[in-house]
Amino acid sequence: MHSQERSDVLAHVSGNLRRLRQAAGLSQAALAEASGISRRMIVALEGGDANISLSSLDKLAAAMGVGFVDLVRDPARAPSAEINEVTWRGKHAESTAVLLGSAPATVEAQMWLWSLGPGEHYEAEPDPEGWHEMVFVTEGTLRLTLSGVAKDHPAGSFAVYRTDRSYAYANPGDTPVRFVRNVIA
Repeated sequence: MHSQERSDVLAHVSGNLRRLRQAAGLSQAALAEASGISRRMIVALEGGDANISLSSLDKLAAAMGVGFVDLVRDPARAPSAEINEVTWRGKHAESTAVLLGSAPATVEAQMWLWSLGPGEHYEAEPDPEGWHEMVFVTEGTLRLTLSGVAKDHPAGSFAVYRTDRSYAYANPGDTPVRFVRNVIA
C-alpha cells in the first residue's frame, strides 16, 4: 500500500493481523518464517506503523491460512461479499484502488475499482503460481506491462493474464484512467 492514510484499510490490517495470527497460534517470528515477511515488518504492521505491498499481504494471509480479504476487511462490518475499502493510494488524488468485493474461488476472487491520475503507475510484485487477473478499462488508456512488455488498453478494452510474473499499471495520458480489476486465486 502506497501513501496509505490511517483512516483507510491499513487501520484494519493492524488489528486483523494480530487477531488472525493469534487465532492461528503463531508467534510473530513463526509468521515471519512461514510467510517470508520479516518479523520487523510484522511488528510494525501490528503497531500500525508500516506500509506493505498488496502481494506481501497475500503472503501473510496464506501463511495464516486465511484470505487476503480477511486481513483488509473492516471487522465492524457484517461479513458479506461487499468490502468497498481503499487499499492503495498513489501520489495523485485521482490514484486509488478500492477492493469492491470478494467471492469464493479455489482460494478467492476479488473485484477492484482502480483509478490512476496522469503519469501515475503501480508496480506489482508477482503473485503465487495459478493467480490471474482480468481488467476492463472504463475511462482513459491503461498501459499494462507484463514481463517488461507494455501494451496500451483504451476505454472499452480488456486484458486477461497470469500474475505470477512482474506486471505494472500506468497512466500514460493526461486524464485519469479508470478500470475494473478482477483477481482470481
